[in-house]
Order: sequence, then structure tokens, then C-alpha cells
Amino acid sequence: MAKYLMALDQGTTGSRCILFDTAGNPVCSAAQEYTQYFPRDGWVEHDPMQIFDSQLAAAKEAMWKAEATAADIYAIGITNQRETITVWDKTDGKPIYRSIVWQCRRTADDCEKLKADGIEPTIKEKTGLVCDPYFSASKLRWILQNAEGATEKAASGKLLCGTVDTWLMWKLSGGKIFATDASNASRTMLCNIRSGDWDDDLLRLFGVPRAMLPEIKPSAGLFGYTDPSLFGGAIPITGVAGDQQAAMFGQGCHTPGDVKNTYGTGGFLLMNIGELCVTPKSGLLTTVAWKLGDRVTYACEGSVFVCGAAVQWLRDGLGLIRTAAETETIARSVESSGGVYVVPAFCGLGAPYWDPYARGMICGITRGTTRAHLVRATLESMAYQTNDLLHAIETECGVKLSRLRADGGAAANDFLLSFQSDLSALPVIRPKCIETTALGAALLAGLGAGLFKDVAETQQSIAPDRIFEPTLAESERQALLDGWKTAVSRVTRGTLS
Repeated sequence: MAKYLMALDQGTTGSRCILFDTAGNPVCSAAQEYTQYFPRDGWVEHDPMQIFDSQLAAAKEAMWKAEATAADIYAIGITNQRETITVWDKTDGKPIYRSIVWQCRRTADDCEKLKADGIEPTIKEKTGLVCDPYFSASKLRWILQNAEGATEKAASGKLLCGTVDTWLMWKLSGGKIFATDASNASRTMLCNIRSGDWDDDLLRLFGVPRAMLPEIKPSAGLFGYTDPSLFGGAIPITGVAGDQQAAMFGQGCHTPGDVKNTYGTGGFLLMNIGELCVTPKSGLLTTVAWKLGDRVTYACEGSVFVCGAAVQWLRDGLGLIRTAAETETIARSVESSGGVYVVPAFCGLGAPYWDPYARGMICGITRGTTRAHLVRATLESMAYQTNDLLHAIETECGVKLSRLRADGGAAANDFLLSFQSDLSALPVIRPKCIETTALGAALLAGLGAGLFKDVAETQQSIAPDRIFEPTLAESERQALLDGWKTAVSRVTRGTLS
């Protein structure tokens, strides 16, 4: 009898595989990093083959650690960085260009022109998204217009495209699965989230032939099987969701009003809004959380482009730390950030500002500023950006939030979650398994494979680890927030010369 649910967690800076037992408890994991390409200012690319090779290597390593064979794997769940887009040749399977990553801002001017042409209200109504280079559509059009011969090949039906989940399934199945799930499709700016299908008007707008696009399927159910040669036997793929939707599922956010924040490479706040699709009025988004059978659950989302990536910058860019784990001790070595604010707008600002031209800034430096102040201010920037989203979602949805569920790699940092609780005046709940993105994929796979009879049964493995309670005086909290607002005002469009 099969022992494990395999979660393939394909992220922005690396690929991981976690094996969970059939009760949803993590057993072992493996991870592989891969190269980040920055060919120009604001451009971010990945090698699609490195994405697949690193994910396959992580899966095989996890199986080796568990001494597992294909027969021991009940099903595979896939979760992925979402808006990153890949185009490949239908015949030989070779990518025609590097994957353009969700962080990439190369199409900012194109999106500004669409806004000037008055297209954004239509995009918002159909997709729940703002017109921004963050999403896949403008990146896909850029590839078709700039890769040699791409427009002609696409028109003649020779090219395929997809988000990372589609690329992985196509590769894992030996080209037999060409599909995506509703949550990933909703992030492309090409899918009408009301009808659940690709939108012909948007396809014409961005010059994308419908034949290039994968079939949109529910998030739990049989997508197909892996090529037997990869793992020594065919394994069913039965769960797929974008990383933030998977984290939401793994946090048990199944009731309207439930809200979670993932502190990953970026920061992503999502609130369950049930089965009613609404058009966002502010800088927030409406997105598909998941589709189970014929029922679609929607979420209100705010996205921060740079969250944990700022800590990676401290390590790789500035050389101020050796590991992310040491940031907590360093941050606690000083009583405050000393008036220093880091605004990590390395590739623009996401919600609620949506300024692709903003760039990062460190404010408030004095002669007394130390390495510890910079490290602490960088951690605090994650909480400030998250608080912006919390305020926006309360305003947008007319609700008063009572708690925040936290996950992602940086959620292991007690200082960060304690500061978040103080800053937002909310209890912050960390689950026992902070790898809720992978857990969500595993639970969806178990649901899709029939291991769990219903959603309620998937929740039995979800339990809190610690609850952080706010202790900061309101006057101190407001002073910190005022300082942050001033810092952000100095990097947004029109304020820099």
C-alpha cells in the first residue's frame, strides 16, 4: 500500500519536494537551488530546463531519503511560482526563450499604454487583476514579439505555453499532460474568472492563439501520470494549485473571512471571500483560490514583490549575513531599527501601490547606524508591507480582521512574527507545519486521489504551533507606521528625480 503524498513545490529561487504521510505529516524533504538571470535592470528570467531538472532532482532525492519507490507514492501534488511564463516548441519540447519570471518588469511601458488606452477596467472586470507586468499576459506577448519566428510559429500551431505547473506536468508526463488548474489560470490575465475559461477578447488583445494554451481543470482530480521512466513507475498527478492558493488550502482557510500571509520570496496576503466573484475597487486583486468539482472559491489578494528576497539580498548582495536564520539574533541585538527604514522596491512596488517604476531605498541612516540596524529594518520591512495589505483588505472588504495566519520560510523567525503582531495589533498564528504551500498541494492531491473523502477530512493535520500576541502601545505603533509611510512616499512614482 502507498505510504506517501509527494508535494512538488517549485519556487522562485529553488525547487523542493516534501513527502508527507497519508495523514498529512511531513516525513522528509529535499531542495535544489537554480540560477537567477538578470539580463537588464528590472528583468528577471529562469532557464526552464533548470526549473524542471532541479524539481526532478529534488523529487528523486526525497524518494531516496525515504527509501521509497513509485509504488510507495499515493499521488503527486504540484504547487508553483505562479505568473512566470514559458513558451516551448510543440514538436521537440525545447523552450524558445527563458521563462520570464513574475518579478520581471520589462513590460511596464506596455501595461502603461494599455491603461492609457482605457483597457484596465475591462481587464479588472474579466480577470480580477490590475493591468501590470506582474501577470503573464504581457510577458507572453513580449516573447511572441521578440523570440525569433515566434509569432509565425504560434499562428501555425507549433508552440505551447504555460505557467510553471503546466511546464512541469508536460515534462513529467513526457508531453502527455497539457493542462493547468483554475488557480494558476486566474493569474495569467488571460482567463475570465467568471466563466472559468480563456477569454477571446483578451487573447486577441495580447496576440495569443487559443491553441497555445492548456486545458483548465479543477485543482483536485486526475491530471494524468508521470512517465514511468522518471521514477521507475507511473505516479498519478491529482492536485495542482498556485503557491499562494496552496498555502491558503494548507492553512485551512475554508471559511469566508479566513486570512493568511505567506512570507516567501514575495509576500502574499489572501482572504477567502467564498463563491461570490467581486471586482476589486482598490489595489487588491480577486483571484481563484481553488476549484473543487464545479465549485469555485475566490480570494481577495494583496501581493508584495520582495519579502524574503530582501533577506537573500542581505546575504548575497551586501554580504551582511551568512544565513537567513541568524537574522533573528542580529535583529534582537538592538532595541530598535534606530529610525532606519528599508523599502525593498527592487522590482517595483506591488499592492496596494502598483508602481512598477519604484526602486528600493534605505532611509534614516545616521553615523550610529550599524549592520544590526540594517538587518532589523529589512526584517521589519516584511511586516510593514504586510500591514499595508491588511489595512487595504479591511478597507476593500469592509471587515475587521481578528487574526492572521502566517506561513512561509520567514515565518520561522519569531522576531518577525512578534513585530508583525505588534505592528498590526493582531494575534499572529504560526502552524506546526510552516511549509503550508507544500502541505496544501499534498492535501489537494490526496483529495483528488480519493484518499480524503472531503475537504473537512484534509484539515485534521493542521494545528497551531505558536500564537504571537500584540504588546506594543498604540502611540508607538502609530509612530512606526508614520515613519514607514514617509519612507514609502520617497520611492513611489513622481517622488524621485
